[in-house]
Amino acid sequence: MVTGVDAKGKSVAYEASDIAPVELAMMPGAQFFAIWGTEGALESPVASPQPDNKTFFPGPGGTRFGLLRFPPESAAEPDAPAPTEDELAEWADEAETKLPGLIGVFEPDAPGMHQTKTVDYSIVVEGELYLELDDGAEVHLPTGTTIVQNGARHAWRNRSDRPATLAYVILDVEKDVEK
Repeated sequence: MVTGVDAKGKSVAYEASDIAPVELAMMPGAQFFAIWGTEGALESPVASPQPDNKTFFPGPGGTRFGLLRFPPESAAEPDAPAPTEDELAEWADEAETKLPGLIGVFEPDAPGMHQTKTVDYSIVVEGELYLELDDGAEVHLPTGTTIVQNGARHAWRNRSDRPATLAYVILDVEKDVEK
Protein backbone atom coordinates (compact mmCIF):
# COMPACT_ATOMS: atom_id res chain seq x y z
CA MET A 1 0.00 0.00 0.00
CA VAL A 2 1.34 3.43 -0.95
CA THR A 3 -0.33 6.56 0.37
CA GLY A 4 0.19 10.19 -0.47
CA VAL A 5 -1.53 13.52 -0.88
CA ASP A 6 -3.43 14.55 -4.00
CA ALA A 7 -3.46 18.02 -5.63
CA LYS A 8 -6.24 19.14 -3.26
CA GLY A 9 -4.28 18.14 -0.14
CA LYS A 10 -6.40 15.06 0.55
CA SER A 11 -4.79 11.87 1.86
CA VAL A 12 -5.19 9.11 -0.71
CA ALA A 13 -4.16 5.51 -1.30
CA TYR A 14 -2.21 5.59 -4.56
CA GLU A 15 -1.35 1.96 -4.92
CA ALA A 16 -2.30 -1.36 -3.39
CA SER A 17 -0.96 -4.17 -5.51
CA ASP A 18 1.06 -7.33 -5.32
CA ILE A 19 4.77 -6.96 -5.95
CA ALA A 20 6.34 -9.51 -8.26
CA PRO A 21 9.59 -10.95 -6.93
CA VAL A 22 12.86 -10.59 -8.79
CA GLU A 23 14.67 -13.91 -9.08
CA LEU A 24 18.24 -14.48 -10.24
CA ALA A 25 19.79 -17.60 -11.77
CA MET A 26 22.90 -17.15 -9.61
CA MET A 27 20.79 -17.22 -6.43
CA PRO A 28 18.29 -20.06 -7.01
CA GLY A 29 15.22 -19.80 -4.81
CA ALA A 30 15.99 -16.29 -3.50
CA GLN A 31 13.32 -13.68 -4.10
CA PHE A 32 13.82 -9.90 -3.96
CA PHE A 33 10.75 -7.69 -3.46
CA ALA A 34 11.52 -4.00 -4.10
CA ILE A 35 8.75 -2.17 -2.26
CA TRP A 36 9.80 1.48 -2.21
CA GLY A 37 12.77 3.76 -2.50
CA THR A 38 13.75 7.40 -2.58
CA GLU A 39 16.60 9.43 -4.00
CA GLY A 40 17.96 12.61 -2.44
CA ALA A 41 16.34 14.53 0.39
CA LEU A 42 13.07 13.11 1.64
CA GLU A 43 9.87 15.04 1.08
CA SER A 44 6.56 14.83 2.89
CA PRO A 45 3.81 14.72 2.07
CA VAL A 46 4.56 12.76 -1.06
CA ALA A 47 2.52 14.00 -4.00
CA SER A 48 4.08 11.80 -6.68
CA PRO A 49 4.10 8.12 -5.72
CA GLN A 50 6.27 6.93 -8.60
CA PRO A 51 9.90 6.69 -7.45
CA ASP A 52 12.34 5.95 -10.24
CA ASN A 53 14.88 3.79 -8.44
CA LYS A 54 17.32 2.62 -11.07
CA THR A 55 19.77 0.89 -8.72
CA PHE A 56 19.47 -1.65 -5.91
CA PHE A 57 21.36 0.59 -3.47
CA PRO A 58 20.26 4.21 -3.01
CA GLY A 59 22.19 7.20 -4.26
CA PRO A 60 23.16 10.17 -2.07
CA GLY A 61 20.54 10.74 0.62
CA GLY A 62 18.37 7.91 -0.74
CA THR A 63 16.59 4.94 0.80
CA ARG A 64 15.33 1.51 -0.18
CA PHE A 65 12.66 -0.67 1.44
CA GLY A 66 12.13 -4.28 0.49
CA LEU A 67 11.88 -7.92 1.39
CA LEU A 68 14.37 -10.67 0.66
CA ARG A 69 13.24 -14.27 0.87
CA PHE A 70 16.01 -16.84 1.36
CA PRO A 71 15.55 -20.49 0.45
CA PRO A 72 16.95 -23.04 2.89
CA GLU A 73 20.56 -23.91 2.15
CA SER A 74 19.47 -27.56 2.21
CA ALA A 75 17.48 -26.86 -0.99
CA ALA A 76 20.73 -26.37 -2.92
CA GLU A 77 21.73 -29.24 -5.15
CA PRO A 78 24.97 -30.58 -3.62
CA ASP A 79 25.98 -32.53 -6.72
CA ALA A 80 25.27 -29.72 -9.19
CA PRO A 81 28.21 -29.07 -11.50
CA ALA A 82 30.16 -25.85 -11.02
CA PRO A 83 28.95 -23.15 -13.41
CA THR A 84 31.02 -22.46 -16.51
CA GLU A 85 32.68 -19.08 -17.15
CA ASP A 86 29.97 -18.36 -19.74
CA GLU A 87 27.20 -19.19 -17.26
CA LEU A 88 28.80 -16.97 -14.61
CA ALA A 89 29.02 -14.10 -17.09
CA GLU A 90 25.41 -14.62 -18.15
CA TRP A 91 24.24 -14.72 -14.52
CA ALA A 92 26.18 -11.55 -13.69
CA ASP A 93 24.62 -9.78 -16.68
CA GLU A 94 21.15 -10.90 -15.59
CA ALA A 95 21.75 -9.67 -12.02
CA GLU A 96 23.04 -6.31 -13.25
CA THR A 97 19.99 -5.92 -15.50
CA LYS A 98 17.41 -6.90 -12.88
CA LEU A 99 19.05 -5.44 -9.73
CA PRO A 100 21.69 -2.91 -10.87
CA GLY A 101 24.59 -2.53 -8.46
CA LEU A 102 23.75 -5.51 -6.25
CA ILE A 103 26.21 -8.08 -7.51
CA GLY A 104 29.17 -5.68 -7.41
CA VAL A 105 29.29 -5.67 -3.60
CA PHE A 106 29.75 -9.44 -3.27
CA GLU A 107 33.19 -10.98 -2.79
CA PRO A 108 34.01 -13.56 -5.47
CA ASP A 109 36.22 -15.62 -3.13
CA ALA A 110 33.80 -15.62 -0.17
CA PRO A 111 30.30 -16.66 -1.28
CA GLY A 112 27.60 -14.39 0.11
CA MET A 113 30.01 -12.06 1.90
CA HIS A 114 29.62 -8.38 1.14
CA GLN A 115 30.03 -4.92 2.62
CA THR A 116 28.04 -1.82 1.71
CA LYS A 117 28.39 1.89 2.36
CA THR A 118 24.96 2.01 3.96
CA VAL A 119 23.16 1.74 7.28
CA ASP A 120 20.49 -0.96 7.09
CA TYR A 121 17.55 -1.62 9.42
CA SER A 122 16.31 -5.19 9.12
CA ILE A 123 13.91 -7.57 10.81
CA VAL A 124 13.50 -11.30 10.34
CA VAL A 125 9.77 -11.59 9.60
CA GLU A 126 9.64 -15.31 8.72
CA GLY A 127 11.84 -18.25 9.63
CA GLU A 128 15.33 -17.85 10.99
CA LEU A 129 18.65 -16.70 9.62
CA TYR A 130 22.28 -16.58 10.66
CA LEU A 131 24.33 -13.43 10.19
CA GLU A 132 27.90 -14.37 9.32
CA LEU A 133 30.53 -11.78 10.21
CA ASP A 134 34.30 -11.70 9.86
CA ASP A 135 36.34 -14.79 10.78
CA GLY A 136 33.26 -17.03 10.38
CA ALA A 137 31.51 -15.71 13.51
CA GLU A 138 27.74 -16.28 13.24
CA VAL A 139 24.79 -14.80 15.11
CA HIS A 140 21.48 -16.70 15.18
CA LEU A 141 18.49 -14.54 14.18
CA PRO A 142 15.08 -16.11 14.98
CA THR A 143 11.81 -14.59 13.75
CA GLY A 144 11.35 -11.10 15.17
CA THR A 145 15.04 -10.31 15.52
CA THR A 146 15.97 -6.77 14.52
CA ILE A 147 19.36 -5.89 13.08
CA VAL A 148 21.04 -2.52 12.59
CA GLN A 149 23.77 -3.16 10.04
CA ASN A 150 26.36 -0.36 10.21
CA GLY A 151 28.42 -1.08 7.11
CA ALA A 152 29.86 -4.31 8.54
CA ARG A 153 31.10 -7.06 6.22
CA HIS A 154 28.55 -9.89 6.39
CA ALA A 155 26.54 -12.68 4.75
CA TRP A 156 23.03 -13.94 5.39
CA ARG A 157 22.66 -17.72 5.84
CA ASN A 158 19.49 -19.81 6.06
CA ARG A 159 20.60 -22.98 7.82
CA SER A 160 17.02 -24.13 8.51
CA ASP A 161 14.84 -26.40 6.37
CA ARG A 162 12.27 -23.72 5.44
CA PRO A 163 12.32 -20.30 3.76
CA ALA A 164 13.20 -17.19 5.75
CA THR A 165 12.22 -13.60 4.95
CA LEU A 166 14.09 -10.45 5.89
CA ALA A 167 12.44 -7.00 5.70
CA TYR A 168 14.97 -4.20 5.23
CA VAL A 169 15.41 -0.45 4.90
CA ILE A 170 18.70 0.65 3.34
CA LEU A 171 19.90 4.20 4.03
CA ASP A 172 22.68 5.89 2.10
CA VAL A 173 25.47 7.34 4.24
CA GLU A 174 27.12 10.69 3.61
CA LYS A 175 30.70 9.52 3.57
CA ASP A 176 33.04 6.65 4.29
CA VAL A 177 34.60 6.32 7.71
CA GLU A 178 38.39 6.48 7.65
CA LYS A 179 39.88 3.10 8.50
